[in-house]
Amino acid sequence: MSKEISFDTIENFTSNLSKHPAYGVAANAAQTNGIFKASQSTQSKVDLDPTFSVEIDTGSVTNQKLSGRCWMFSALNTMRHSIQKEFKLKGFELSQSYTFFWDKFEKSNFFFENVIGSADKPLGDRKVSFLFATPQSDGGQWDMLCGLIEKYGIVPKKVYPETANSENSRALNDTLNTMLRKGGLELRALVNEGKSAEEVEAHKAELLDAIFRMLATSLGLPPKSFNFEYTDDDGNYHIDKDITPQDFFKKYVGWDLENYISVINGPTADKPYNKVFSVEYLGNVVGGRQVRHLNLELSKFKELIINQLKQGEVVWFGSDVSKGGDREAGLLDTKIYQRDQLFDYDFSMSKADRLDSGESMMNHAMVITAVDLVDDKPTKWKIENSWGDKPGFKGYFVMSDEWFDQFVYQAVLNKAFLPEDVKKAYDEGKENPIELLPWDPMGALAFDF
Repeated sequence: MSKEISFDTIENFTSNLSKHPAYGVAANAAQTNGIFKASQSTQSKVDLDPTFSVEIDTGSVTNQKLSGRCWMFSALNTMRHSIQKEFKLKGFELSQSYTFFWDKFEKSNFFFENVIGSADKPLGDRKVSFLFATPQSDGGQWDMLCGLIEKYGIVPKKVYPETANSENSRALNDTLNTMLRKGGLELRALVNEGKSAEEVEAHKAELLDAIFRMLATSLGLPPKSFNFEYTDDDGNYHIDKDITPQDFFKKYVGWDLENYISVINGPTADKPYNKVFSVEYLGNVVGGRQVRHLNLELSKFKELIINQLKQGEVVWFGSDVSKGGDREAGLLDTKIYQRDQLFDYDFSMSKADRLDSGESMMNHAMVITAVDLVDDKPTKWKIENSWGDKPGFKGYFVMSDEWFDQFVYQAVLNKAFLPEDVKKAYDEGKENPIELLPWDPMGALAFDF
């Protein structure tokens, strides 16, 4: 039987305030400055000086502005670094708007296919409700970006530039999700009325035609081919005529994307280490690359990231950037806000407990470009963000090693740098990964802005 809070209990709690000597000072500080400012430690700025023993030069940062395309920006940044270096193109960017267009279009088809496949379930079913709650968003995963590139290629930013709707995607998402929910209900109705598969598919094609028109109107029609014209850093002129986006990727990036795999550190009881996982309803390109994660222990996870940096290659990673961060200063540190002292309460939780309780999940993707090793142990990491050059150190952030341990969940690694046991574990599990529920925290999309 439920028990209400009595006024005697409240009076007792009020009396208990006198048992906390710092209450008055803490209350004045918190009420005047806010919780984070009142509890902020200045030591983090000292400890996280941006000096690193292993560092890769990556140039100026990008800016996703008011959109949730961090995963896209970060992935394309890892690719543009090699283009900048090899072709002497300082400041070069790949078009994030181009992959944004095709992601929205493919996610629409992905949603419709899942709606059709679940049409026999009631709208109140938890999985159906999950689908309709957010038919699509700006967020995504590394494997989803690979699926887009493998199908559509990439283009330089100047060939397909930003628009008002890519830089601030709120109205675009609202419009598209309305179209998807309405269309999804229509497709469910057709299935449940016993219409043929051909009739259902025909209506889906009509819906996708309207969505394609809306996206082309809002973002522009993506090019089928283009002229890549540029002057390199030495002043030499170049032109590559009538090249397709697919050929541009092959020629100017040239990566075999199958060699890049996602590893995670998810220390929850339902995720055995050295096993590969997928997530139900997580994806964009139907028939394309499946999102797959190999779960590793933290020590191995960190060791492999450091090794890739030593090999001269940056690392795409996913984390919970909402925890322990000073966005303006560009610092990520578990000790930056001392709320335990401010409120005289132990806020500590294990990484597993945060994931299991919904306290934390991955919400932002960035790029690790450096690590500081002292006695061969990491103390801090340099991060290339995609929030422009105003915050942090001209857009770069510094992350403490303690913050890494608690809030970094995913990294993408080049198989060429992996030990045989890790490659074997991934290869053995990738064809039949263990499927997690749609709302599992390792299925969270990187989208923060």
